[in-house]
Amino acid sequence: MNLEGMMNTPIVDEIDQQKKLLRKEAKKNRVEAYRRCPDAAERLCKRLFEEISLPAKAVVSAYWPLGDELDPMPLLHALNIKGFKPVLPVMLGAGKPLIFRSWAPGDELDDAGFGTKEPGADKEELEPDVLFVPLLAFDRAGYRLGYGGGFYDRTLDKLRAKKSVTAIGIAYAGQEMPAVIRGPYDEPLNYIVTEQEVIEFS
Repeated sequence: MNLEGMMNTPIVDEIDQQKKLLRKEAKKNRVEAYRRCPDAAERLCKRLFEEISLPAKAVVSAYWPLGDELDPMPLLHALNIKGFKPVLPVMLGAGKPLIFRSWAPGDELDDAGFGTKEPGADKEELEPDVLFVPLLAFDRAGYRLGYGGGFYDRTLDKLRAKKSVTAIGIAYAGQEMPAVIRGPYDEPLNYIVTEQEVIEFS
């Protein structure tokens, strides 16, 4: 069964309902983590470069931060200075994988709705080698609880069918849960990085 087929079964529907309940708890945890650790983005950035070796000149994606999400922009600025090729995601619509367009500090971005921004169609489209992925919660099995749209799972499934990519969840340490509910289409992470530690998954 292909990915789209798996996402329309009674078992998956039940898992989605369980995830909706878990998201409410995860959102509360993230609000508290955000309040407790205002310098998390800078601490995470320092820890990542100390403990993870990224491929030189790799195409690296992050996301435009919303609300109390851990802000990846200090990391993206540092990657740009170090010679990596930053990109930001662009949504093509519900049920579709993301695409990525080039970004550099100072670039004007288009309003993509819901408070987020994305590079315009004039920017070069590139496929990332490393993806810094947003999340609501994570566990030590290497799985994340996302927002329910399935965008990153579809995107990772598509990219991993073509080449080796590294998916790194970035989060506050307070977003950890004992176990994240997961379904058959959920893509695992290679790392989780928080302001406190780097967790690598084999």
